Amino acid sequence: MRFSITSAVVTLWAMHTFAQIQTPAPSPACKLQQTVGLTEVTVEYSRPGVKGRTIFAPDGLVPFGKMWRTGANKNTVITFSDDVKVEGHELKAGAYALYTIPAADNWTIIFYTDTDNWGLPQAYDNGKEAARLVVKPKEHCFTETFTINIDKLRNESAEIQLIWERTLVPIKLEVDVDSKVMADIERVMSGPTRSDYYAAASYYYDTGRDLNQALKWVRKANEMDPRYWQYRLEAQILAKLRRYDEAIQAAKKSAELAQEAGNENYVRMNQKDIEAWSQMAGGKEK
Repeated sequence: MRFSITSAVVTLWAMHTFAQIQTPAPSPACKLQQTVGLTEVTVEYSRPGVKGRTIFAPDGLVPFGKMWRTGANKNTVITFSDDVKVEGHELKAGAYALYTIPAADNWTIIFYTDTDNWGLPQAYDNGKEAARLVVKPKEHCFTETFTINIDKLRNESAEIQLIWERTLVPIKLEVDVDSKVMADIERVMSGPTRSDYYAAASYYYDTGRDLNQALKWVRKANEMDPRYWQYRLEAQILAKLRRYDEAIQAAKKSAELAQEAGNENYVRMNQKDIEAWSQMAGGKEK
């Protein structure tokens, strides 16, 4: 009898754990991703429906003058990959909860730094407001399901749109494209960087390609900005080419720079190689 009771308990627990019924969410979750210029904009929110109700009104589902989570369920979160401007207000790159206060003639839009809330924060902190701005709503064709859209795309701007029932709320978004493009142009047109030369030399050395070409590249990197790991690579390439006297000098320079940087591991590796290469060079350093 004891065995039967235990088996029944286990069976009921298993049914409760694994036989959960899934049903559609009343306000489905949505994730919007849009590139504006060179900036990635992501919006995560839940989409309630009108369902025959009055939405924006003094006594509506979303009453005038009251803060709204701008969706359903968890607070709506909007993320910018770069610094942006919203209606002229500067926002740093990052994620923000999007709260709104609807009214008949204007809407207050709030970008809030605390994004981990179910609905509205339990203890709202004005100090966490990254931006607060006011925009004018527009009349719109009837929209059953709450929608956040990003439209009017240009290289340096777009419009974030909050659309529901017969209301559209436009929020101007500006992104910085010109300075990023100009920086890329200057970087590319000025030629390879120290890191580029070092990376190319490392790849040639690691894959057994033309060591003389690798030597030219790593020496170019050291001319531009000497680093101990670059001189270490130069020494290794020279040793592979059996140019031991030059390898020793490069290893000494690597050890010197490593000592200044406090990297004792590189100092030891270079000293060990200097001893080995000295023997190969004829028993003495030059």
